[in-house]
Amino acid sequence: MQQQSWLKDLFNKIDAKDTAGFLSFLTSDARFRFGNTPVLQGREAIGEAVEAFFASISRSRHRLLHTWSAADAVICQGEVSYTRKDDSKLTLPFVNIFQMQDGLIERYLIYIDIMPLYTSTVG
Repeated sequence: MQQQSWLKDLFNKIDAKDTAGFLSFLTSDARFRFGNTPVLQGREAIGEAVEAFFASISRSRHRLLHTWSAADAVICQGEVSYTRKDDSKLTLPFVNIFQMQDGLIERYLIYIDIMPLYTSTVG
């Protein structure tokens, strides 16, 4: 149950667009990849990218469907609902893999096709 609480706290920070709160879950030299973007390393680089992403959407809401854990990893599957700047909504499936180090995320991998979020909703 502690894992569920930890994941809920993480996704609450993301859905609140709380970059500092999000970064507090990461090691100082964490590696982060969102979809097919290049891997970023370190809280500063990750924070800049996360801020830019948060600025590109109105809001997000994550829903966890399944979680698994191993000795040094946590995996979760879920759905994320985005509200775009034009108030249109979109829900996408995702899988995240977290490689852990001393209770913090050392490697954060997000498997999602984010392109539909930026595809025009005007026909």
